[in-house]
Amino acid sequence: MTRRRFLGGVAAAALVPSRVAAAPPSGRPPRIGFLGNSTATLEANLVGAFREGLQALGYVEGRNVAIEYRWAEGRYERFPALIGELLAAQVDVLVTAGTPATLAVKKATTAVPLVMIAVGDPVGTGIVPSLSQPGGNITGVTSIAAEMEGKRLELLREVVPGASHIAVLWNAANPIQVIQEKQVQASAAVLKMRVLSLPVRTKEEIEEALATIGRERPNALLVLADRLLLHHRVRLMDFATQQRLPGVHAYRELVQAGGLMSYGPSYEDMHRRAAYFVDRILKGATPSELPIERPAKFDLVVNLKTARALGLTIADSVLLRATEVIR
Repeated sequence: MTRRRFLGGVAAAALVPSRVAAAPPSGRPPRIGFLGNSTATLEANLVGAFREGLQALGYVEGRNVAIEYRWAEGRYERFPALIGELLAAQVDVLVTAGTPATLAVKKATTAVPLVMIAVGDPVGTGIVPSLSQPGGNITGVTSIAAEMEGKRLELLREVVPGASHIAVLWNAANPIQVIQEKQVQASAAVLKMRVLSLPVRTKEEIEEALATIGRERPNALLVLADRLLLHHRVRLMDFATQQRLPGVHAYRELVQAGGLMSYGPSYEDMHRRAAYFVDRILKGATPSELPIERPAKFDLVVNLKTARALGLTIADSVLLRATEVIR
């Protein structure tokens, strides 16, 4: 079964019947389309992990595989145009991370295989009907894990026993974030925490949310797992430092930018694992034959510099569970 050629962008691709592509045409190296959510600099560690996974399977970029990169720079409205460019470039497989980008690809094409990474709930958000039998042209790795938001709040209470009023930043344009925000509310109720819920969609709304935090004075901050928020992590963590706000965030990059702690699935590990799905597809497998995997590795990152600045002592019981400690 050969891959259909795409001469147009998203609109043209949507008209192509749903016949999923297999191996690339003979005579040229396979071509991967990598759709990044922010910038090459901000996602260097994730791209690096993906390349490592490919190299372990015998693929060397520029030698026997080509990768077409497109970067949304934190602007989700750019996804359709960027996907159109990748389809016009006749990529053999698409790779992208997160729910919004994956939904955008799902709308754009049912013919080019998609390897998704770190999608929170691909079944609940309508991306696939089942993890074990995804069907169609989509497979990959989900970041879904039971009670993740509750575990973050429990960690926060363990390190900051007095945390009782927590600000939660989340992207209202991301369907999985709506679900996760409800999980935060439910977990906070059990722990008797008040929640200042702050939905944002743009850089301007992030600034408005930070102004609200400044007025309301919560005593902790939680930033949920969304690439818009990751893109603005330096601004967010600089603000948290100024306001002396501890937090347990979704991404380790926020801790590297000055946050207190993060807990969640390893995004680097998931990007590395994505190479396995790309390899299988390039060798002729269809996505419907490849069950979607759950994350295999979880990271707890602790920033002791930030803890000292906040006057907090991190218990040995927490440090012993940490996979990375920033000193």
